[in-house]
Amino acid sequence: MNQAHQATLLVELLTEELPPKALARLTDAFAQGLVERLAARDLVAGEPSFERFGTPRRLAVLVKNVRAVAPEKQVREKVLPVSVALDANGQPTAPLAKKLAALGFPDVQVADLERASDGKAEAFFLRYAAPGATLADGLQAALEEAAAKLPIPKVMTYQRPDGTNVQFVRPVQRLTVLHGDNVVPVTAFGIDAGDATLGHRFLSDGLVGLLHADEYAQTLRAKGRVIASFDARRASIVEQLNAHAHGDSVVMPEALLDEVTGLVEWPVVYECRFEDQFLQVPQECLILTMQTNQKYFALTDQAGKLRSRFLIVSNIETGTPGDIVEGNERVVRPRLADAKFFFEQDKKKPLADRVPLLANVVYHNKLGSQLQRVERLEALARAIAPLVGADPAQAARAARLAKADLLTDMVGEFPELQGTMGTYYARHDGEAEEVALACTEHYQPRFSGDALPGTRVGTAVALADKLETLVGIWGVGLVPTGEKDPFALRRHALGMLRILIEKQLPIDLVALLNVATGCFGAAPQVADCTGALYAFFMDRLRGLLRERGYAATEIEAVLSLQPSKVDDILARLDAVREFSALPEAGALAAANKRITNILKKSEAEVSLTAAGATAPNGAAAPSVQSALLVEPAERSLSEQLKKVTPTVQAQLEQRDYTRALSALAALRDPVDTFFNDVMVNAEDTALRKNRLALLAELHTQMNCVADISKLAA
Repeated sequence: MNQAHQATLLVELLTEELPPKALARLTDAFAQGLVERLAARDLVAGEPSFERFGTPRRLAVLVKNVRAVAPEKQVREKVLPVSVALDANGQPTAPLAKKLAALGFPDVQVADLERASDGKAEAFFLRYAAPGATLADGLQAALEEAAAKLPIPKVMTYQRPDGTNVQFVRPVQRLTVLHGDNVVPVTAFGIDAGDATLGHRFLSDGLVGLLHADEYAQTLRAKGRVIASFDARRASIVEQLNAHAHGDSVVMPEALLDEVTGLVEWPVVYECRFEDQFLQVPQECLILTMQTNQKYFALTDQAGKLRSRFLIVSNIETGTPGDIVEGNERVVRPRLADAKFFFEQDKKKPLADRVPLLANVVYHNKLGSQLQRVERLEALARAIAPLVGADPAQAARAARLAKADLLTDMVGEFPELQGTMGTYYARHDGEAEEVALACTEHYQPRFSGDALPGTRVGTAVALADKLETLVGIWGVGLVPTGEKDPFALRRHALGMLRILIEKQLPIDLVALLNVATGCFGAAPQVADCTGALYAFFMDRLRGLLRERGYAATEIEAVLSLQPSKVDDILARLDAVREFSALPEAGALAAANKRITNILKKSEAEVSLTAAGATAPNGAAAPSVQSALLVEPAERSLSEQLKKVTPTVQAQLEQRDYTRALSALAALRDPVDTFFNDVMVNAEDTALRKNRLALLAELHTQMNCVADISKLAA
C-alpha cells in the first residue's frame, strides 16, 4: 500500500440482536475504543474525526483520514551497558553481537552505536528508522483490543460452524471493513472481512453491497432501510412522536427513548388507544406499565392529564398498519386491567391497617424490622416538625403511614411507585392532604436536580427518613467506600443539605444527628457516629458548593468555621466572594492569618474567641485594658475596632454578610500600622496579654462570617 494513501475507514460488526438498554453505551465504546487504538498506532492523520453507528444488529464506526501505512518512526533503543558490551580490552563481546542480531541489526558496528548514560551507567544505544504499521496489521490488533474492552453486560458463548467457541455480547454474523473502496484483510470472531452487510430483516432484500466506506450510511438507508446512526434514529423517533401528539405532550423519558432506539432499525410511529375506563386508575400506574412492559409512549393533555391514546414505535413501515395497531392495543389491555385490579384491591385495606404488618418485613438484621424503623421515623418527624413549621401530630402520622404502601399489590408489581401510591391510598382513606402528600414527598429529592418536598409535613418526614438512614446504617459500620454506596448515604446527605439550604431552615445539623442517635436506644449495636457523620456532611457540602461554582478557597473560608447550621451558607459564600474583590481583602486576609498563628502560639494566655469568652483553661479570656494601650498604633487599632464592631454586629443580625465583611475594610490601615509599630510579644507580661487580647477581639470580628485567612495567597 502507498504510505501517503489516506481514506475513510469503515468497520462494522453485524450481530444478532444486541441488548437494547446497553446499545448506546456499546456504540460509543466500540467507536471510541477502535479510534483511540488506531490513533495510538499513528494510522489516523491529524486529529481523529469519526462517526459512530449502532443499531439492534450492528456496531460500526466510520473514521476519516486513515492511513494505509503509518509513517516511519525514529527509534532510540538501549542495547547493552558498556561494561557488558565490551571486554577488558575494549573489544565487542558475544552478548553484544547476539543482542544486535536479535534486534535485526547483525552488521551494525560499535562505532555506529551511541554511547551515553542511561541514568545509572554508560550504555550503548541504537538509533534506527522503524517502518510504520500497515493498516491491516494495526487494525487487526486494534479491533481485537477494542472488542475485548467493550462494556458488555453479559458475555455470550456460542459456537461457530467450524466448531470453535467464541465469546461476545451476541453472535457475530458478518464483518465489513472498507478503507475507501478496498476491503482490509482482517478477521474477527472467526469471520473474514468483506464489503457487504445486511439490511432490514423485513423491509430490504437482505444483502447490501458497499462500494465505498463514505457511502455506508446513505447506502444502508436507501437500499437496506436501516438508519445506522443511533443519534439520527433517536432524533427521528422524537420528531415522529411529537408529530403524532397533535398538541398533546409525549411522556418520553430519556431511558425509554434510548431503549426503543435500540429496538428498531427503521422507526415508524403509530397511534393506539385504550378504553377510557382505565383512566380511573392513577395515571402514574398506567404510564409505568406502558413504559416498563410494552415500551409505549403515553400522551397527556396540556394540564398533564393522561389521554386514552398512546404511541408506539414500530420497526415496520406499512400503509395499512391496522394489524399492528390492533395487536398492540390487544397486548396493553391486560396490563392495564391488572393495574386496575391491583388499585381496586389495595383500596379495600387502609394504609393504617397495613402498618403493623411491617413487623414481618426485615429492614436490616442489625436495625430491626420496617415497623421498628417506622417508629423511629415517627419520633424523629415529631421532633423535627416544629423546626420546619409543621404540625407535630400530622408529621408523626405521615411518618407512620409513609412506608405502608410497600405492602400493597401495586407497589409489589411496580416498586418505582412507592410513595406515589401511598399518596393515592392515603387520600382514599381520608387522611389530611399534607399527610397524604408526605407519603410521596418524604422520598424527595430522589436524585440530583429533583424537586424538594413541597409541604412542611413532607419536609419534616423527608428529613427524618434521610436522617434515620444515615445514622442507622453508618452506626452499624456500613460506611460508603470508594464508588460503593449500596444504601445511598451520599444521596441522603446531599438531599438533607439541599432541603436545609434551599428552604433556608436554620436547623442545627449536629443537634439533629444527636436526636436521631437517641432514637436507636433499642438497637445498642448502633454506635454514636455524630462526629464522623458531620464530617461526611461537610465533604458532601464541599462538592455541592463546587458544583454551584464557588472556589475552593471561598468554600474553605466558610466551612473551616465548622458551621452547624447551613441555611445561610450561600449568603456567606457570596459575601466572601464580594469581599475578595475589595482592594483591602488581600492585606486583611494575610493579617488574619498572621493573627491566627500568633494566637495559636499564645493559647495559654488568651483565647482565640472574643474578649469575655472562655479561655482554654476554663477561665474568662482577658478584656482589653485601655490603660495598657501605650503605643499610638495599638490605641488607633483599638479605637477603630470599637467603631467597626457595632456596624459588623448589626449587619450580622440582619444577615447582611456582605456589608459585615465590607465594614472590615476600614481596619486595613490600622492593622498594617499595628504590625509595623507594635511588638506583640513584649517582655512586660501585662502589655503582652493586653495586646493578645486586642488581637483576639480583632480575630473574632474578622472571622464573623468566614475565616478570611483562607483567602490569603
